Amino acid sequence: MTEHNKEQNGHDARKFATKLLHFGSEIDSATGASSVPIYQASTFHHEDVFNPPVHDYSRSGNPTRQALEDYIALLEGGVRGFAYSSGMAAISSTFMMLSAGDHMIVTEDVYGGTYRLLTSILNRHGIESTFVDMTDLDQVKAALKPNTKAVYMETPSNPTLKITDIAAVTAWAKEHDLLTMLDNTFMTPYYQRPIEHGVDIVLHSATKFLGGHSDVLAGLAVARTPSIGKALKQLQNGLGTVLGVQESWLLMRGMKTLQARMNHSEQSAAVLAAWLNGRPDIERVYYPGLLDHPGREIHEKQSTGYGAVVSFDVGSGERAKQVLNKVRIPLVAVSLGAVESILSYPAMMSHAAMPAEVRQERGITDGLLRFSVGLEDIDDLIADLDQALKG
Repeated sequence: MTEHNKEQNGHDARKFATKLLHFGSEIDSATGASSVPIYQASTFHHEDVFNPPVHDYSRSGNPTRQALEDYIALLEGGVRGFAYSSGMAAISSTFMMLSAGDHMIVTEDVYGGTYRLLTSILNRHGIESTFVDMTDLDQVKAALKPNTKAVYMETPSNPTLKITDIAAVTAWAKEHDLLTMLDNTFMTPYYQRPIEHGVDIVLHSATKFLGGHSDVLAGLAVARTPSIGKALKQLQNGLGTVLGVQESWLLMRGMKTLQARMNHSEQSAAVLAAWLNGRPDIERVYYPGLLDHPGREIHEKQSTGYGAVVSFDVGSGERAKQVLNKVRIPLVAVSLGAVESILSYPAMMSHAAMPAEVRQERGITDGLLRFSVGLEDIDDLIADLDQALKG
């Protein structure tokens, strides 16, 4: 942790909205500029070779990226943050804490890119994984092996929004000296702070809600303890999976409006979910804010909001294609968490890496659509989706 971040931790009594704007580097100490400077430099001059500067080479550390890393550590309540070139770079670098012969327990309906990494890359390097329904703690416990070293959670999960009891899984993991990791992309630190429930490493695809504008690719990780932070730093530096300075600046700019964006999008998502849930031509709606969501009670125990992602099953791949072709307002695209609404088709987009039979087992049917609600007027979004559903 930098001295700057230590200083900021003294301001933890401040509300989240204030921290988003006053995070320690919002004013440049040298010039008074109202924005973090972009240090577009690959290397740094040593005034005294025997007393090297804080930053010597931008892969190892850059002042712009450091400001972002301190920023996310402050928001998540961790001791140290790290910025990577993408969400998958953050996840894959973190998984490098494991060694050949190790085993990890993973949320079964995990993001498709994480599934692909585990089943087609890390398995070739001797790192095993078992996918379980983490809504059932007994299944998590049953997956324990002598070589298990870590538990990887995603809650709400992508795209069926299943809820894992973070505190329960983490408490069990600690009994067995297991490292715990959690993908917090959907909730962001505004709605969910996993470190407060004992999670060791929090991960983000910052491309999504944190960036918020469909214009930056980035990943973030936050460590709960100094020792984990030291290990992550060694991996980030050794692998070189760092975020560039332009992207670091752009991400910080997007994060300043996180609370305002999330509040608006969540309100609209709740209206959309209720509207979809009342339609007889929709087979199923997945949203933790619905009264009949099986994980709602647990989610409310560990989160302060329900998020802006609503998934729903229209009944068939043919009807899903109809909707995708006829909507006029949302982007039909990979990704989520932007100011504009994004409608995705998990079977052929985020989870295309999963074999069809595996997708079916996990509820990722050919009729499933995922709607990331943006900042448009909700009446316009509903009218547009209505005409697309009617065909």
